[in-house]
Amino acid sequence: MRMLLVEDNDDLAETIIDRLRAEGHSVDRERDGNEANELLRHFKFDIVLLDVNLPGRSGYEVLRSLRSRADETPVIILTARSQIDDRVVGLDAGADDYMIKPVDFRELSARCRVLARRRAGNASNIFTAGALVFDRAAKRATVDGCDTQMRAREIQLLEILIDNMGRMLTKEDVADRLYTFEEAPSMNAVEQLVTRLRRKLEGTPFVIKTARGLGYMAYLSDDD
Repeated sequence: MRMLLVEDNDDLAETIIDRLRAEGHSVDRERDGNEANELLRHFKFDIVLLDVNLPGRSGYEVLRSLRSRADETPVIILTARSQIDDRVVGLDAGADDYMIKPVDFRELSARCRVLARRRAGNASNIFTAGALVFDRAAKRATVDGCDTQMRAREIQLLEILIDNMGRMLTKEDVADRLYTFEEAPSMNAVEQLVTRLRRKLEGTPFVIKTARGLGYMAYLSDDD
């Protein structure tokens, strides 16, 4: 998933980013509420992890601004404020979830998966299509019971395609969801990644269609 972490504590932010990137997620970070708000006006993320006490403007203000634009990006509030009233304010402002610092990183990852599943309309971490079984929690895909040995980027791409079944995604859409601002990949890198993933999914009904000039669409073939 492509995530935005809005956190002004450098040590905590670095720890969260390291953990999430180790799980294969792409994570960008902002320290300032005003800068985060401006970024969210022009760029989409799969999930936003949002601190409350920020320079510039509070996390609650960032969240209210996001929701006022009818932006439904899932948001998890991360804060040291543990009072019920604080949680109510955050949830009423439009947060999808609320976690008290210090957070357990396993729980944070699990809650991110829940929001990703909910947005994609899936109730389970397990996606099955013929011989293909993908476990979102374990970050593992098997075909006919054999591990496909997918790299982290390939797992990311598979998640993106599963979450957008039947939708046309441009190469730019795919790149935006895969890479952080620091990485700036080429479109050729995206093409090569799609080719590698398609090869590893051979023998399954999961099809990645390339539409020249448009992009990619994943769907399940009736032939398998």
